[in-house]
Amino acid sequence: MFFKPNGLADTLLYKDGVLDYLKEMSGREADESLRTLSLADMKNVKRNVPLDKSGNIIAVYYAFGGIDDSTSAEEGINSEKVIKDLRQLREDETIKAVVLRVNSPGGSAYGSEQIWREVVLLKEKKPIIVSMGDYAASGGYYISFAADYIVADPTTLTGSIGIFGMFPNLENLLTDKLGLHFDMVKTNPFADMGDMTRPFNNDEKAMMQQYINNGYKLFVKRCADGRGMSVEAIEKVAEGRVWTGATAKELGLVDELGGLDKALEIAAQKAEVDAYSIIRYPNQDSFFSSLLNEGKDDYINGKMLEVLGESYNYIKFIENLKDQDRIQARMPFDLRIQ
Repeated sequence: MFFKPNGLADTLLYKDGVLDYLKEMSGREADESLRTLSLADMKNVKRNVPLDKSGNIIAVYYAFGGIDDSTSAEEGINSEKVIKDLRQLREDETIKAVVLRVNSPGGSAYGSEQIWREVVLLKEKKPIIVSMGDYAASGGYYISFAADYIVADPTTLTGSIGIFGMFPNLENLLTDKLGLHFDMVKTNPFADMGDMTRPFNNDEKAMMQQYINNGYKLFVKRCADGRGMSVEAIEKVAEGRVWTGATAKELGLVDELGGLDKALEIAAQKAEVDAYSIIRYPNQDSFFSSLLNEGKDDYINGKMLEVLGESYNYIKFIENLKDQDRIQARMPFDLRIQ
């Protein structure tokens, strides 16, 4: 009764009146049945249904976060999931081109290499265009440079071509602070390499350095091949240096400045399609679904963040160290863009 006099509603109807009104609006007779969908029904309607009748589809795949930084496939870029998804896009003949939207500081060198391989295979079947967000650096650039074309924002942070090894050493904490001592029996000098209860010895340091050197050479070679440049040219802009998108274009690390719309425009040109639908991957839970799926860990993490503030992020970083690959292709600092 309140809404109509105040202009918040047009009329007052019971449910049968609403049904009659809908029949009239849809051109049905009063005695005809009206097929309806409830909100629960709509929730189960398949998403990503093409809207354009041409049948041409350009897929936009979002690769956000660190690469294999977490044990959860729902957080960051899980290389195994991305590889599977890109393979499906490669084999789907209705997908005419793919735009890979990258927003990542990098992560696992191994995971980056595996995604790079799938990008190369995808490129053999259809155009793939990279659209860079706030940053696509180190491993984020590793998964990008094999694409047909790279579009970056002028302020995108990219480059950071380099890798490093990361092995925690908890000797001072465990032995000096907690008084714990460990004895090791082994059959090979390198059997316990990476043991967190002690630092590297000289032989282990030399072996690890060799791994890093070989990984760096592979990174540079992959980049040179992807960008159509010489290894010497890439080495001049590599060594972990970070560039803005504008500078990266001058250096030949990206092709054009622009956003996602520009990347879609180029993808359509390379796929030689005028009309197309856009389908976005991977599917994300809705806001309400994510609320319903929250578990006790989400509640506990939220409370810890509330109490510890900024320190909580460093605690989570240390907690995830045990699950991260020891050889990383990522920016060696925590970047937060606000």
